[in-house]
Amino acid sequence: MADDKDGREKQAADEDRRQRERDVEAELERGDEAEPPIDPDEVDEFEAALEPLTFPATGREIVAAVGERELESSTRVYAVADLLPDADMEAFDTPATVRERVRRPAVAAAMKRVVEAAATLENEEFGRSQHEAFERTFRALSDVDELDDEGGVRAIADWVADRIAERETVPGSRDVRRQAAKYCRKHGYEVRDDEWLGV
Repeated sequence: MADDKDGREKQAADEDRRQRERDVEAELERGDEAEPPIDPDEVDEFEAALEPLTFPATGREIVAAVGERELESSTRVYAVADLLPDADMEAFDTPATVRERVRRPAVAAAMKRVVEAAATLENEEFGRSQHEAFERTFRALSDVDELDDEGGVRAIADWVADRIAERETVPGSRDVRRQAAKYCRKHGYEVRDDEWLGV
């Protein structure tokens, strides 16, 4: 590869993609989620159903292809269309990234709500780093044992969607973390400064 600007940018993009794939693999191996995850066998079958799609694929393309498919956790059955955004604003790099998203239904439903709300705005960007920070915030909320997983995640997703509607802009990731920390404290869970939510 040539040592020029284009070559360096391609190398950086390739490294970024490889890091995301490693992060997804690490998350797949984690088994300590508080939220009841989707049954791993069902997630495997779901990932196989994604094979005919060309990746990267948008949420809208995935929902169109397999949105009616159902996934079951120990407490509930979800349609894929309930977990992935029916929007072109978010693209998934590989079937594994889709698989990782649907494994935690409360987080997936929250991200769907946020992405679809952001997609209603004209000329609004919802960049990858901001997107990843939102998802990490929802995961951190879901992991707080003292809180109802879905209640906290849903409350912050509602707050984000309301802010988008009122101000016609996506709130900053720091604001979302701050709001999540307020929610935790209000419900009796103290957030430490060294935690993700400790802004």
